[in-house]
Amino acid sequence: MRTSGMRPGIILEYVEGGESKTRSIDLLDLRPDTDVTALVEEIQKREPLITASCLEHIIHLVQRLQEKLGEKQNHKFSLFKVLRTHILPLTNVAFNKSGSRFITGSYDRTCKLWDTASGEELHSLEGHRNVVYAIAFNNPYGDKIATGSFDKTCKVWSTETGKCYHTFRGHSAEIVCLSFNPQSTLLATGSMDTTAKLWDLEKGEEVATLNGHSAEIIALSFNTTGDRIITGSFDHTVAVWDVGTGRLLHTLIGHRGEISSAQFNWDCSLIVTGSMDKTCMLWDAVTGAHIATLAGHSKEVLDVCFDYAGQRIATASADGSARVYNAGTKQCIAKLEGHEDEISKVCFNPKGNCILTASSDKTARLWDAATGHCLQILEGHADEIFSCAFNYRGDTIITGEQLSRFDRFDLDMASQNCRGWKGPLEVIQHNSLPCSEPCHPGRLLTTDMGLNISKDEDSTVSLHNLLSI
Repeated sequence: MRTSGMRPGIILEYVEGGESKTRSIDLLDLRPDTDVTALVEEIQKREPLITASCLEHIIHLVQRLQEKLGEKQNHKFSLFKVLRTHILPLTNVAFNKSGSRFITGSYDRTCKLWDTASGEELHSLEGHRNVVYAIAFNNPYGDKIATGSFDKTCKVWSTETGKCYHTFRGHSAEIVCLSFNPQSTLLATGSMDTTAKLWDLEKGEEVATLNGHSAEIIALSFNTTGDRIITGSFDHTVAVWDVGTGRLLHTLIGHRGEISSAQFNWDCSLIVTGSMDKTCMLWDAVTGAHIATLAGHSKEVLDVCFDYAGQRIATASADGSARVYNAGTKQCIAKLEGHEDEISKVCFNPKGNCILTASSDKTARLWDAATGHCLQILEGHADEIFSCAFNYRGDTIITGEQLSRFDRFDLDMASQNCRGWKGPLEVIQHNSLPCSEPCHPGRLLTTDMGLNISKDEDSTVSLHNLLSI
């Protein structure tokens, strides 16, 4: 038996038919004041693997996890290192699970793989004929990288060798979002051609085309079991699809503006959506029913996310503020105010007690998720920050900006044991928990002349480390 690092929980290991197997038990309701003995005894009633002989050991494990959740940390991030990278602006950044490596996409038509600690460029993934816009690792494995391009193709690469495994062709317009399924057997791509596609990674062929939207798809996400996928579109709707059959299950109708972001919670019961109509909406993932509208922002909602327990929702807005809502009560519990310009990205750290925001005011900020108090301002970027993320452990932060000079890409990194992000592309390190999804680089705008991208004006990436004080 061991604790689960990705979310509050334990993993039971057992042997069945001579084969070693595991079973995960989520402890999403575990809090510092939870009666652990009562909690484990309740779990035992429905879990036959927890026998009387191992009960005390499991109680001890959960108590250790509870102590970890209750730890009070007083850490600061600091800038670690600056790298010279792409010759043209940055489009996106993403970590592997551990944060030991990260990737950058660029207008220079390449994706580059970097070693976080040394800042060394490991591979330059070349082959696209236009902007590399969407990028992702196949976390938690991290042995593959996917790149989606304005050349209408998607490529899958080996993290170890930089070799291109597959080039997926079939979209008739730019690919602007993509995601691996949790099992790393499928890749989903979303395009300005109004469709999403599912690709088999072993066979290297298309599995399904998801038709149903009447406008561009700019967001997509698998649930944690991999049997459902959602797509968000400029047609103001989010579609829920069955991955196995490609069948449209639900269309979430209610927003009055373009969808900017959409995500499942961890247990796959809820979906949260953000829109240019200034609202965030909560939906039942099973029935597709609208549960609540989370209002309060005065301008467009540019990003939304759940914490890893699915109990809190964070929103980022063009009004320069972020908000935290209780997913159960649907009430706003904190307002994150302090940025001087729009916030394009928001994410929780793995423990769920801190929130990171990236803003056009050239700063990223770290906030207390419960109180909304600003814990730290991460400065150092020369221009608007469009992207930010924690690694899996929560001890490293990365932030990205895109230089208007279009002449260089600066990567800042911080040293010592830290968590956080800063500067152009910043990585910050400390001791914490999971890795966020790849960052959305900003808003996509369409015109009669084609595709324009509204995003940061500085092409640097910064890495920060978390310092104990």
